[in-house]
Formats: sequence, structure tokens, C-alpha cells
Amino acid sequence: MAITALHAAASGMRALDEKLNVVANNLANINTHGFKRSRVNFEDLLYQVRREPGVLNADDEPIPHGILVGTGVKVSGTQLNFEAGTVDPTGRPLDWQIEGEGFFQVTTIEDGTQIRAYTRAGNFAQNAVGNIVLGNSGGAVLEPPIALPTDSVEITVGRNGEVRVRQQGSSTLTAVGQIELARFVNPEGLKQVGRNLYIETDASGAPVSGTPQTDGLGAIAQGHLEISNVDPVRELIDLITTQRAFELNSQSIKSADETLQIVSNLRRF
Repeated sequence: MAITALHAAASGMRALDEKLNVVANNLANINTHGFKRSRVNFEDLLYQVRREPGVLNADDEPIPHGILVGTGVKVSGTQLNFEAGTVDPTGRPLDWQIEGEGFFQVTTIEDGTQIRAYTRAGNFAQNAVGNIVLGNSGGAVLEPPIALPTDSVEITVGRNGEVRVRQQGSSTLTAVGQIELARFVNPEGLKQVGRNLYIETDASGAPVSGTPQTDGLGAIAQGHLEISNVDPVRELIDLITTQRAFELNSQSIKSADETLQIVSNLRRF
């Protein structure tokens, strides 16, 4: 009956609404440093089996096809794309880009608890006590902490993550800290919590920490930032195809409704 079509089309509209939300979020974060786009994965729902494939016919031969009617679709998950974004050369000494695999580690507060979080955004700054913090709304502190002397006049960061400064009145650079990165077996399993941060989950696996350029970790490029990897052309195409698919599903509902009206009218005669 057309009722199955109603349910299938309605499930399609619900799933496409979720995809529209994800595409809109991708576009909204097109200028967010270190942002990684997400895509929506779909899966079909259970099937109504009207006739099993391979049932024997009158000649005792297996029928090549069955009769299976699908009941719709649902969102199976949203999948992060960790492809590297384009590079913005800023020249700012506390702007750092990770060339390759890895995440910066920061300490932040989540649900009233201090936790370790991870980010690809490299727009760092100094707080009131000289600690290097992420330039987000929470000012998450870089982990392990690196404090810059208040009289620093020059800051250099090597590709291996060593942070050195030249203080006022000095002509030499002094090491003040070491940047450590972390990588995951399955970075797509990380949980997005906003503020350009990810946190570890059972799906991502435990972090493997180390200095840049070791154990598969990338290098640090000072004076550069990684821009969002959102491709506006691709997202706009997704936006249009999602809208058209939504319209087609609404048309299926309209057609199923008209069919049910015809059946209802036949019962009057």
C-alpha cells in the first residue's frame, strides 16, 4: 500500500534534513582555522519481504528474484574529513601550522571538569601570566605548558617544536619549552565539542604523543595557519542536490496521498 511509500518518503525527508544541517555547518565554518568538514553517511532501512529470492517455481526451479520492498533511509553517521586545509601565511610568531599528521594538545574545562582536548587550529596567544593559550573563547592552555618571559622581544619555533625566545638586552635565543603533538589511530572517531576542539573517545583510540617530526607526527610551520578544508563549490553542490532530493521525497508523499485518496473514494461505490 501507499502507506509504505509515505513512511519511506518521510524517512528520506528526515535524513535529508540532517544532511542539510551538516552542510550548513560546513559552510558556516568556512573561515574557522583548523576546521574539518563533515559528511553524512546514509543506510537503507529494513525491507518487507513479500517473496524470498530463490523460491522454487512450478517447475521446481529457483526464481531468480524475490519481492523486497524497502521502508526508507536513515543517517548512519557523520564522518569527519581530516584532509589538510589550505595554508594562510600570517607571519605572526604565535601562529603555528601542523604540516602533516597530529593535533595540538590543550587543557580546557568541559562540563565543569578539566580535560585534555585536541585541535588543529594553531592561532595561539599569551595570557596574563605569559602562558601560551589557544585563541578561542575559552583560552585553552597549551599542553605541556609553555610560559614566555614578559621581556621577550623575539619568539622562534623550530620545525621540531622547540620554542626559543630572545629577551630584551640579550643577543642569544634561549629555549623555553617544547611543543608536543598527539595523533590517533582513528581520528575520525574524535568527538567535536566546539571551540575548535576535539576530545578522545573509545572510537578514536588513545592518543600517541611525541615531539613533531617523530613517530609519524608532522612538523611545525611558524607564522602560518591551517584554514578550514571546506570546499565552497562542493558544499554548494551538496546544498542544491539535498534540496532537490528533499523536494522529490515531498513529491513522493504527495503522490502516495493522492493514491490513498483514490482508494478511499473507491470504497464509497
